[in-house]
Amino acid sequence: MRNAPTILHLDMDAFYASVEQASKPSLRGKAVVVGGLGPRGVVATASYEARVFGVHSAMPMAQARRLAPNAAYLVPRFGIYRDISEQVMALLRELSPLVEPLSLDEAFVDLEAGGAAWDEESARLVGARLRADIRAVTGLAGSVGLAASKMLAKIASEQAKPDGLVVIEPGTERALLGPMSVRTLPGVGPATGDHLRRAGIHTVDEIAEAGEDELVRLLGKAHGHALYAMALAHDDRPVVAEREAKSVSVEDTYDVDIHDRVRVGLEVQRLADRCVQRLRGAGLSGRTIVLKVRRYDFSTLTRSETLRGPTDDPAVVREAAARLLESVDTTGGVRLLGVGVSGLADYTQEDLFAQVAGESAEHSVADGEEEPAGEERVAEPVERRWVAGHDVRHVEYGHGWVQGSGVGRVTVRFETPESSEPGRVRTFRVDDPGLEGAEPLPLVRARPAGPGRAGGTGGGEGTGESGAAGALAVKGAGLVREAGEGAVGDVPLGPVRRG
Repeated sequence: MRNAPTILHLDMDAFYASVEQASKPSLRGKAVVVGGLGPRGVVATASYEARVFGVHSAMPMAQARRLAPNAAYLVPRFGIYRDISEQVMALLRELSPLVEPLSLDEAFVDLEAGGAAWDEESARLVGARLRADIRAVTGLAGSVGLAASKMLAKIASEQAKPDGLVVIEPGTERALLGPMSVRTLPGVGPATGDHLRRAGIHTVDEIAEAGEDELVRLLGKAHGHALYAMALAHDDRPVVAEREAKSVSVEDTYDVDIHDRVRVGLEVQRLADRCVQRLRGAGLSGRTIVLKVRRYDFSTLTRSETLRGPTDDPAVVREAAARLLESVDTTGGVRLLGVGVSGLADYTQEDLFAQVAGESAEHSVADGEEEPAGEERVAEPVERRWVAGHDVRHVEYGHGWVQGSGVGRVTVRFETPESSEPGRVRTFRVDDPGLEGAEPLPLVRARPAGPGRAGGTGGGEGTGESGAAGALAVKGAGLVREAGEGAVGDVPLGPVRRG
């Protein structure tokens, strides 16, 4: 294992909720919960203000509403989350070719591999500058952990939350890990944690004291060896560069099971179109169309069809998905549907599919002239059209977002990320001709790129070492935390609290 703390772990703070607060001035500083709002919904992310009430990710939404009845409850806007994630990942790739994304808001970076840092001081400067660049580009806060291994870097970023930076100094790793819960270590989930607890092992120190042989006896050879090594702060896992996507897919879970076969067919067509939009957005095409159906009894079926060449034609994907649906029994109801494309390529061969429509017309669930008629028979529900938290535009009042809808009405708050104060609220009929859906606005107005962007450790304009080194360092138990109202360059880091 390397000695210098040059593995960086970035975790954006309460990412989805923070994006919503940045987008909507009226929600800043208030409890915000993002997730599925139906009876089966779960919390995707809760703002720190909502966490005070005990709300956390993966919690049933009904329980969250009981704990924080006055919070704002919003449906995720994955499009803008992906856009911001791409901006953040681009900053990380400026630091090193070895960037390992774990999700939209989390990644490891090997700074040494990119020559961005080689010791504790240079790593700390890069981490501070990265946080400043993220705030400048996205308007959001991210917490950074720096250590000599992936495991320790992730622990450091947890220590840094919210909106901070923690460096684990070489030589202090064992003292830091010792008193921590066994659940801190990678691979120790609830089941393994309970198994260790029954054996009287609660802390990382107690794992080390138990010895490798005892760990192997309790957990098996592979898991026991790995856990013992991590308890000794040994983690040689490398940062693995981002792999190419193997598939592109979309899926929806429905609050109420769908029984109408025509409605199921229309949902599959809609999902196919969304999947192709995502496929084209990535500049890809694919050969294999996959349909996923989860039925009323939670049984999940997948069907796939491989075409003769890659395509990004929505008609081809719709027709293939419709053919696949024919082989699935939806009697009893459907609770989830998904459409995906795999066998990805960066080119298309539409000429191979000129005959597809004619060959498969008899198999299509909702094809040709039937589709508009089907849409008239099964109208889009109001909540699907006016989704809480999603963007709209009115011809007279401009850009806003949906606060709620029902009983033929939709309530909209008109404000933008640049609004200096909360916007006004107005209510319209759901079929108001002046109101339409809109694309999200950027959180930060684009600025011309200048010198001193992410990746420098000082020396560029506004990146002098005095800025980063001037931040207050709080040392203890091997941690170094950048804190206070300091700034790196001309971008304020903002107040940092222990999380």
